[in-house]
Amino acid sequence: MEILLATRNRNKLREFRDCFGRDFKVSDLSAFPAVALPEETGHTFAENAALKAVGVSQHRQLQDQHLLVLADDSGLEVDALGGAPGVFSARYAGENATDRDNVDKLLSELSQTRNRAARFRCALALARNSELLKTVEGTVDGMIVDVPRGSCGFGYDPVFVPAGFDQTFAELSSEVKNQISHRADAARQLRRTLQAALDQGFGGCGGGGGGGPGCPPPGPAAVRI
Repeated sequence: MEILLATRNRNKLREFRDCFGRDFKVSDLSAFPAVALPEETGHTFAENAALKAVGVSQHRQLQDQHLLVLADDSGLEVDALGGAPGVFSARYAGENATDRDNVDKLLSELSQTRNRAARFRCALALARNSELLKTVEGTVDGMIVDVPRGSCGFGYDPVFVPAGFDQTFAELSSEVKNQISHRADAARQLRRTLQAALDQGFGGCGGGGGGGPGCPPPGPAAVRI
């Protein structure tokens, strides 16, 4: 089954490929330079994921291929900051902020508090031909450390230690992270839905889930619970 990930972020693409496994062919928007990502104007991760999935799926080039479009919105929620950075995680220190800028601002704002409880949250939305088919959410709880550690991962990974571990996400191997992360949690939920659709024959006409030549596009009920 083919899934088009509504991003050009290679780190996210790599993580989702690992999470979905070999039964799913996950690609990103690199092959569709004309497709623009909608602005994230939602108030929740789920709203933003849905905006992106539906918006990208409306592009004529994708509709012609009946592609399943998967979008995610994810970020960090810190208890001591009232849930911030939240949906502003990627631009916490400004519109053009780097990962380091965002981490520095976060640590500065937490410098006077001992409450370091936090969680990563990921919302996934699946759409096709302008129709939202399903949304799921995944989380992983943990805490924020004082000093960035590790060279793997991206975003806030160097300062987030997941519950039950001593290492930050940036210190853990990708194999471990992709078993316990918020994206892994959400992807497992969606994967079960899509796997059930595969087991029922979704995508069997010509393979890949897109419907081969002469095959009708798969119905939305195939991936809706």
